[in-house]
Amino acid sequence: MKEQPVRSLPGLPFLLMLLVLLAGAVWLFATGLGPDPDGAGVASASRVVVSIVLAAALLFCLIGLYTLQPNQAAVISLFGKYVGTDKQSGLRWNNPFYAKKKVSLRVRNFESGRLKVNELDGSPIEIAAVIVWQVSVASEAVYNVDDYESFVHIQSEAALRAMATSHPYDQHEDGQISLRSHPAEISEQLKHHLDERLTQAGVDVIEARISHLAYAPEIAQAMLQRQQANAVIAARTRIVAGAVGMVEMALAELEKSGTVQLDEERRAAMVSNLLVVLCGDRATQPIVNAGSLY
Repeated sequence: MKEQPVRSLPGLPFLLMLLVLLAGAVWLFATGLGPDPDGAGVASASRVVVSIVLAAALLFCLIGLYTLQPNQAAVISLFGKYVGTDKQSGLRWNNPFYAKKKVSLRVRNFESGRLKVNELDGSPIEIAAVIVWQVSVASEAVYNVDDYESFVHIQSEAALRAMATSHPYDQHEDGQISLRSHPAEISEQLKHHLDERLTQAGVDVIEARISHLAYAPEIAQAMLQRQQANAVIAARTRIVAGAVGMVEMALAELEKSGTVQLDEERRAAMVSNLLVVLCGDRATQPIVNAGSLY
């Protein structure tokens, strides 16, 4: 639904004019009820009738007054047909027959509940997000959905679930985007999913970011042990890789300078000794034994 502006009159001058006319109607009514020295009873009755009709019309016109705060809009309709949107703040007046639905255009935010979902690898996790949003098209927020606030909350949780199931909790491969290691990319993808879902409700998503991320309690201990094991393996892998590189450099320098002539047996023994000194861990023994390859 395309939003279109609607004109309205300043409410304060119109209110003052209505009050003056209403005072005139009250005076006319009072004079109609007063004594009639000329005996013109018909004229007095006419004054009373006119004053009552005028007062009723003026009171009806007061219905057209409404107030808009800054960053607030009024979606105006006439007998179910959309007329336009008024965004002029202050006391305004418009046709009393118009129905007015006020919508806040201020920036709002909320934190979703902690959702329990299965990530890409199938492990149950708990995840929550903070969503910052505002209504950008008031007419779409009113007419395209029944309750735009409830719509935002439900669709935000649906988008968060969909995003969490499409990524692993931890990064297992180079270049893989995970929930824990790539917060900026995950936030951008979540914002993109929310924009797709909430555009039809006239809502603009300003920011979306993960506020809580953890393994589910029933597997948290096991996952912590796995993370610790992976960290130990990664550390030992780097140590062994560095040690092998240092051994290769040492052998290359010895051969280059011609200081020592090594046959295959002495070469293997030197490699084994250097690896034991540099690594100093039984876990690297298989690589030490592989020194015979040199």
